[in-house]
Amino acid sequence: QAQLVESGGGLVQAGGSLRLSCAASRLPFSTFTMGWFRQAPGKEREFVAAISRTGGNTGYSDSVKGRFTISISNAMNTGFLQMSSLKPEDTAVYYCGASSRWLSRVATEYGYWGQGTQVTVSS
Repeated sequence: QAQLVESGGGLVQAGGSLRLSCAASRLPFSTFTMGWFRQAPGKEREFVAAISRTGGNTGYSDSVKGRFTISISNAMNTGFLQMSSLKPEDTAVYYCGASSRWLSRVATEYGYWGQGTQVTVSS
């Protein structure tokens, strides 16, 4: 059974940085994309960033472009989300997911999810 485990969340002041990690294991060979999504209280899960299996292609939401960087290592065994210039509106539970769809931005196209890690940005 595939497994994804996020870590690295925490409390940070506005303008600060955090690096999230996603340890992946037993992902199907058909996995083409690792993505990061976030969900704030009372809101739907929203796309943040995605990266292809080889790491050669990435995609970002407009709200994080230029501030967040997604990367992977060891053939998608580990994923990272480097977050800089954090804002209070970035506060959410952050989830990593794995999808068989190319650079998908749609949560329902992700078949595997981690348990999430809380990121809180204070003003």
